[in-house]
Amino acid sequence: MVRTVYHTQERRRFRLSFPVKCYRSDAWLGEGYYFWYYLDDANHWGITSKTKTGYYEMYAADIDCEDVLDTVFNEEHYLFWIKQIETAIAYHVKRRHDRQVTLKDINDYFVAKKLLEGVKGVMFQDISNNPSSQFVGKFQYRKRIQIAVYDEQIIANFVFVEESKC
Repeated sequence: MVRTVYHTQERRRFRLSFPVKCYRSDAWLGEGYYFWYYLDDANHWGITSKTKTGYYEMYAADIDCEDVLDTVFNEEHYLFWIKQIETAIAYHVKRRHDRQVTLKDINDYFVAKKLLEGVKGVMFQDISNNPSSQFVGKFQYRKRIQIAVYDEQIIANFVFVEESKC
């Protein structure tokens, strides 16, 4: 299945021809190309997190999700993901009693144990802090979904969508 998703970056001198890879040690899903499932979330990310230049840009791309671990819509993938996270946490807690487990610890464990070998990306959902997200009272009914792509070959049709002021 191919999904159209959105990539947000601060405005640069030239438009991007390919997404920017994230190398941050605190990246939720490790080193990869990050995309938002909904344009609204890409926009919110630009307003709140891509403020360095005062403007941000949003791009669209088609992602071939055939080999993406889908922890959002696929129950089997979700249960596998939870087990791997809990195994990584247990491993690090056992080894290091003096500090809390970090996202980097978990992602490094996945790489070292080759747990995601053959997986070209991970689709993950969390709770949005966007006040304009779809709410009915305090009930947030729409998921905030990201895809981290590890294999750039599954990214196609990367195009500029719009630029906005932060």
